[in-house]
Amino acid sequence: MKRRVVVTGLGCITPIGIGTDNFWRALLEGKSGIDYITRFDAADYPTKIAAEVKDFVPEDYIDKKEVKKMDRFTQLAVAASQMAVEDAELKLQDIDSERFGVVLGSGIGGIGTLEDQHGKLMEKGAKRVSPFFIPMMISNLGAGYVSIALGAKGPNTTVVTACASSTNAIGEAFKIIQRGDADLMITGGMEASITPLSIAGFCSMKAMSTHNEEPQKASRPFDSNRDGFVMGEGSGILLLEDLEHALKRGAKIYAEVAGYGMSADAHHITSPSPDGEGAARSMLNALKDAGIDYGEIDYINAHGTSTPYNDKFETMAIKSVFKAHAYQLSVSSTKSMTGHLLGAAGSIEAIACIMAIQESKIPPTINLENPDPELDLDYVPNQYKERNVDYALSNSLGFGGHNATIILKKYE
Repeated sequence: MKRRVVVTGLGCITPIGIGTDNFWRALLEGKSGIDYITRFDAADYPTKIAAEVKDFVPEDYIDKKEVKKMDRFTQLAVAASQMAVEDAELKLQDIDSERFGVVLGSGIGGIGTLEDQHGKLMEKGAKRVSPFFIPMMISNLGAGYVSIALGAKGPNTTVVTACASSTNAIGEAFKIIQRGDADLMITGGMEASITPLSIAGFCSMKAMSTHNEEPQKASRPFDSNRDGFVMGEGSGILLLEDLEHALKRGAKIYAEVAGYGMSADAHHITSPSPDGEGAARSMLNALKDAGIDYGEIDYINAHGTSTPYNDKFETMAIKSVFKAHAYQLSVSSTKSMTGHLLGAAGSIEAIACIMAIQESKIPPTINLENPDPELDLDYVPNQYKERNVDYALSNSLGFGGHNATIILKKYE
């Protein structure tokens, strides 16, 4: 028998709020976290906007000496993980640390540190490069630091599948518990890539919105005037737990993880496969893993990046999988508010799904003012919708053709 896996703790640091309550309230209010870039002078960049996390003070969660040894993406992960543990009322001294693991995802890792240290190398020579450069930069140190901070000695790994990273991480953590290799897993993702080089690279690809005049309206998934994604940053962390373990300690249960699917487009390094064929297979795999019929899904948190191809092909994929039921679904893109957190996107979107299940409310897709006639599903335009949600599905689709889907259900 496969073990049942539930969500017992949540932590998030996002461009629209720090902490799950603040994040969720902002989603329901349709609040945008997008504004002009403040981290560096973006005056000469085609894109001058991003969704930055405001008011995050790492020293509120991490010892000051340790903060200096961490890239921002790691700081975000450690802080959000501590939030999730606190939210779960998990007493670390009472659990078996060898049955407690960490799987996190990051698409880019410590690119800010890489840029900073390369600048020192060029300006001052090799001897001025920090001895902490490598451990600050490499993507796995988010999971490494979290395991150290929490004393988690169980399975520990990092997933790097571009924008699918944290959804893949949640899925892998789910499977680790399901097959009996751990009792508790910290999982999700983190990203901090609002940096000069990163923004320049995405600008060169012409992947990002240049709707600089009205930053808060720049991310407009499914709208006929969409022109690219908006970069975001942050971290979303879930504490997954074996159901029996959770019940034994009297934990509150937010939702149950029902299924996980993934697939490869095997098509192009950045463009999705035509008609969303790869995304469709990922959703079908998740439904099969959950053992449910497509008609049982109530809500889809779409990848919904606000790029012309993604929104079109994902809609085609949904129609392919869900057939006539596609028109009974609620589908929304919370990236319209948070921007695109790249490797961390799936983790905060999984939290949005969990809260939709908890509160019977579907967060909106804001800025959907001029519907694309080819995109005719219920995208919950501009205002949240009251709706019972028994099953929610979240998609994440990454460069390289990586597709990941997680299904969450109401706990009974």
